[in-house]
Amino acid sequence: MQTEKEDEDDASPEECVALSDFTASGSDQLSFSRGDRLLVHAKPSSDWWWGELREVRGYVPASYLRSGAAEEEEEEDTSLEDPWQDEEYFGSYGTLRLHLEMLSDKSRTEAYRQVILSNSASLRNKVVMDLGCGTGIISLFCAQLAQPSVVYAVEASSMAEYTRQLVKQNDCEEVVTVLQGRAEEIELPEQVDVLVSEWMGNCLLFEFMVESVLLARDRWLKEGGVMWPSSAALTLVPCQADSYYAEKMAFWERPYGLDFTPLQPLAQQEFFTKPKFSHLIEPNDCLTAPCEVIYLDMYSLQVKDLEEINGQFHFCVEKSGVFHGFTAWFTVHFESLESGGATVELNTGPNSEPTHWKQTLFMLDRPISVHAGDSISGTIVLRRNPVWRRHMTVTLQWNINSNTEETDNCQANIKSLLYTSHFKDALTIISEVVVDCSLLASCNETQFHTSASQES
Repeated sequence: MQTEKEDEDDASPEECVALSDFTASGSDQLSFSRGDRLLVHAKPSSDWWWGELREVRGYVPASYLRSGAAEEEEEEDTSLEDPWQDEEYFGSYGTLRLHLEMLSDKSRTEAYRQVILSNSASLRNKVVMDLGCGTGIISLFCAQLAQPSVVYAVEASSMAEYTRQLVKQNDCEEVVTVLQGRAEEIELPEQVDVLVSEWMGNCLLFEFMVESVLLARDRWLKEGGVMWPSSAALTLVPCQADSYYAEKMAFWERPYGLDFTPLQPLAQQEFFTKPKFSHLIEPNDCLTAPCEVIYLDMYSLQVKDLEEINGQFHFCVEKSGVFHGFTAWFTVHFESLESGGATVELNTGPNSEPTHWKQTLFMLDRPISVHAGDSISGTIVLRRNPVWRRHMTVTLQWNINSNTEETDNCQANIKSLLYTSHFKDALTIISEVVVDCSLLASCNETQFHTSASQES
């Protein structure tokens, strides 16, 4: 990237305008404010550009900038695209590919079916909203397994036309009413007793469909009404990832008997500077017991809370091994409508049946040896992108405290990742690791900074 940047610096720079404030999280990044005019000297990736502001240069996130020429043409416009990317987002749900993936996920679908079945008596004569109903599977479960007075199946994508056909095909027209439109725009003839939705994305919040659920809750849920899911939690664990590390990094040591190690820095940049979605961690690869780092109460959570959500963690290493990164997954709970009734859980972790979400792996740039008795503590921050509203930043910061002399305690690591994506595709390229043994005597600190939009 450095070579490309230097080569392109000789070309005429492009003037761009900042759409929003950006605060650098590493020494190679450039902070700027909304309205600043930056010179872009190189575009080494689709996500990070090499820019200049007031004679200071550094990497800047491309999604925060727009062309200065376009700014002059449209003074009143603050962005070239819909910041919610609705055309792309709802367009992806207008095809069968995603619905096939979700309906084929038996753990997910059966969890919702079990919720309806276990609450069938209490759902009698209730009014239900199924928000983001897709093909209407949850609405059909309600109609066939319980006897609600009505189910309002709300779907913003073009799939709604086919959902109406499915409702008719399954003789549920008397119960299920399909409404096409965004949650923020639809009108119902009455408030509802139950609001059910499958809004979760990878790493729980990607896509931020949860905002639509909260807005629908505030508009249409009766006082004392029930939310399904009722709560959600994000779980994290330090882990080994030997096979992935060998596949992407160790491979370059001696392929076909040749020394390809000069490609290892490129491999690190390409494969370890973005989260690995659809990761399946083996329980034996967990170095510690997992920790619930973020908890969401779907009754008290507010839209403004989504701008930044913070959590803390403290892990005690249970067995010696190689610390390759962190793995994250989520769990949601559905409370019972009946007093004393059982809560239904949908867990996407490694000790449960696999789901289409799988888990998310955040790789370190370099593996670190840890030993039984070591502790790993720190914080996690989920910060919403101020421009692209379905994107977010995930920042992990931690220390490793060890009682063994074998562990290198003199490291300070800073790693920054920012990726923006089309749904189902994550792209990123930028990171920096700084090691300075003079800074720390007994702790190891590393920071991930990741911005993303990802299909659930």
